[in-house]
Amino acid sequence: MHFDPNEEHNMIRETVRSFAEKEIRPLARDLDERETFSVEITQKMGELGLFGMNIPEKYGGAGMDTLSYIIAVEEIARIDGSHAATLAAHNSLGIGPIYYYGTEEQKKKYLPPLCTGGAIWAFGLTEPEAGSDSRGSKTKAGLINGEWVINGSKIFITNGASEISSGVTVQAVTGENGGKKEFSTIIVEKGTDGFKSREMKGKMMWRASDTSEMFFDNCRVPEGNLLGGRGQGSRIMLSTLDNGRLSIAAMGLGCAQGAYEMALKYAKERKQFGKAIADFQAIAFKLADMAMKIELARNLLYKTCWLKDNEREFGKESAMAKLYCSEIAREVADEAVQIHGGYGLMKAFDVERFYRDQRLLQIGEGTSEIQRLVISRYLLRDR
Repeated sequence: MHFDPNEEHNMIRETVRSFAEKEIRPLARDLDERETFSVEITQKMGELGLFGMNIPEKYGGAGMDTLSYIIAVEEIARIDGSHAATLAAHNSLGIGPIYYYGTEEQKKKYLPPLCTGGAIWAFGLTEPEAGSDSRGSKTKAGLINGEWVINGSKIFITNGASEISSGVTVQAVTGENGGKKEFSTIIVEKGTDGFKSREMKGKMMWRASDTSEMFFDNCRVPEGNLLGGRGQGSRIMLSTLDNGRLSIAAMGLGCAQGAYEMALKYAKERKQFGKAIADFQAIAFKLADMAMKIELARNLLYKTCWLKDNEREFGKESAMAKLYCSEIAREVADEAVQIHGGYGLMKAFDVERFYRDQRLLQIGEGTSEIQRLVISRYLLRDR
């Protein structure tokens, strides 16, 4: 059992960490306060090669393994959850379905520009009345004279309304089969008649990421914009979430690491009763527990990446990693605020932002409750 990252993984960590420290950290607090999506930083992440890291070079990607990508997300999340969300959603939910299920023509058309950082893509699944129950989708698409005519709406869609958002893959009901809804996924480009997106403001967390509502009013796209076969929408959605859970887990791991480092630094500097609070057993034990949980989370997540890269089944472990890393982020961020005391509640301290940002990790791409449902089904199947 070999746990040492190779030279390439170490180089990626050092490169992305340096980028995040220099380019994101100085602006993160202000962007969060103003609820501003940074096109400039997003494009710089693209120039660094962080978009399309897992995509083969012939489509404009870097052809790296899963762990390389996960380390990159982890290091961005160590500094800021908003930019990690932009990166994770674009790679896992945006680029992923097109690469895994697109035709050769679709891959050649869409993937190269999406690997540069000049354009980002969204995945339209969640609706006002269809969250955890994705099969409750009401958005419909009918095939009329060689075109898909789409009607409905989506909500809480990442990367859907910025000036560099270039399109979305939409799950829609395309008919019925044996009394059951038939779901398909359809590519819709920005600027298509009948398609509008609107940025959502007033978020508690990830305030510098682009979250949108989407509206489809007799939106017409060519029949060839179908992604995968007709009726494969649920399959595409579920496999996309399996991959996406790894990036959300990486965000949880990075959030926990960043919060822990803030707490450790503060505990060494803060003096009470004549000595650093880190010297008190109550604080030292908190730090020890935080470090232990982060180590366990990293081991589980990296093992899941190994399973995926070695073409082993990883669905159960993916759900476990997403569940554990997101809940560890909550526990570590909470203790980090506790160690900071009253200062941890002030916006002048980054740990306050980390405490807010971690909250979505237990909801996005499948709630903690849904992860437990997924895991239990694997266990019962195995039995």
